[in-house]
Amino acid sequence: MNREGRGATTAHSLALTGPETFTGNRALDLEEGLIFEIGRTEVTGVDIAEPAPFRDRLGTQARTAPLDLPGLSEPEAMRHYVRLSRMNYGIDSGLFPLGSCTMKHNPRLNEKMARLPGFADIHPLQPQSTVKGALGLMAELSRYLLELTGMQAVALTPKAGAHGELCGMMAIKAAHAARGEGEQRHVVLVPESAHGTNPATAALIGYEVRSIPARPDGTVDPEAVKAALGPEVAALMLTNPNTCGLFERDVVAIAEAVHEAGAYFYSDGANFNAILGKVRIADLGVDAMHINLHKTFSTPHGGGGPGAGPVVLSDALAPFAPVPALVATTDGLALVEDEGADGAEQALGRMSAFHGQMGMFVRALAWMLSHGADGMRQASEDAVLSANYIRACLMDLMSAPFADRPAMHEALFDDAWLAGTGLTTLDVAKALIDEGYHPMTVYFPLVVHGAMLIEPTESESKASLDLFIASLRDLALAAKAGDKERFLGAPYYAPRRRLDETRAARTPVLRWTKPAPVADAAE
Repeated sequence: MNREGRGATTAHSLALTGPETFTGNRALDLEEGLIFEIGRTEVTGVDIAEPAPFRDRLGTQARTAPLDLPGLSEPEAMRHYVRLSRMNYGIDSGLFPLGSCTMKHNPRLNEKMARLPGFADIHPLQPQSTVKGALGLMAELSRYLLELTGMQAVALTPKAGAHGELCGMMAIKAAHAARGEGEQRHVVLVPESAHGTNPATAALIGYEVRSIPARPDGTVDPEAVKAALGPEVAALMLTNPNTCGLFERDVVAIAEAVHEAGAYFYSDGANFNAILGKVRIADLGVDAMHINLHKTFSTPHGGGGPGAGPVVLSDALAPFAPVPALVATTDGLALVEDEGADGAEQALGRMSAFHGQMGMFVRALAWMLSHGADGMRQASEDAVLSANYIRACLMDLMSAPFADRPAMHEALFDDAWLAGTGLTTLDVAKALIDEGYHPMTVYFPLVVHGAMLIEPTESESKASLDLFIASLRDLALAAKAGDKERFLGAPYYAPRRRLDETRAARTPVLRWTKPAPVADAAE
């Protein structure tokens, strides 16, 4: 399929090469300025009454100059944000192929449940007696997570994946301290194929990080782990399936070696959506694992939150879960708020004030209940099938490392197929924007040169996958045919052209300043 063969694309291209317009708009493709450019400080879409007399407690911190923020009337504000939203790409717009990030469909049933007043309108400072339904939902969610993983305890408070990592590693640190080895065990082993947050989390709480190289097949060698283990090692942090989209086939042998050395096994559960309903984490020897509800169980992803990264713990680490902790009492469910209380005698402490991610709990449980055991298992199977389908359909044109074994939930390509074209992975990603897709994850994982990591998830139909595959095949053929212009200037059709990303990173402009007035031509 070539570009000329797609009438819609050709028509769109002609429209974009038409005459300039006075407004800068191109029909429904509306040019929208920054709010600092179009707003006026004297305008607001909200009427706020003058405050009653009050005592100013700001002292010398009180503002002495006007706030000088731009405002819009109500219809202008609506138009501004609607127009900006048209420039965004999301899972509701089309296939979102980001690898590792798992951008999957969030069923609207989940949203309806999360908006029920009994869940949406509660406040974290309400008496526990008034939120029994919420506590019951949290208990049911916990039961499902423990059943799916085979673990013994779950901490619901972490707000995201990295926060969950922090929770699990703090539990490991507390367990070592409890047996008098806190100072001795100061090293954490992290394979090259792990998520980048793993070494950052370990370093954040004072551990020295040592890297474990990957084998040529993209997995971790148990012998390499054994060689790195010693009395100073506190834990191994392993992502499984790893960021190459491969299941660590020697995970049980690795866990046994870690435990024999007196260390704990932390498993990064960000890719749990590839093995949900297929593998019991406890059977692999895992001591702690975080679960990204937004990746595995479809709660919204991105936008800064609220997120949810529950952590499941083994028998050895269960006593060190943080508070607040949900416990069953003779009077029903209750949240234990303080470490040292019954049910939390060895708790590592409090990681967050409240369970502010209640809506994420509701969405995740709604997805679990609507799918059931067989449906959740099928979601994993379909995600793996989709990734392998994409890889199989592109391998004749694009080079795929580790192609001698099936992938899991992600299809990984490198840039060897671009040799001699004068093009890079970034050029391909930018050209994909012109085809109407958000680019795949690029240059990650670092163990693969020029990586292109694609994760289709289970949300996409075969027709959707086929169109995406055809688009990538067309780009690959164009690259090999020497059509460099299509890539080096891309994106052509996005609201903004390609940025100088190196310059933007090194000299970011973080504050808008009013440009100098331009003199009229007549002057």
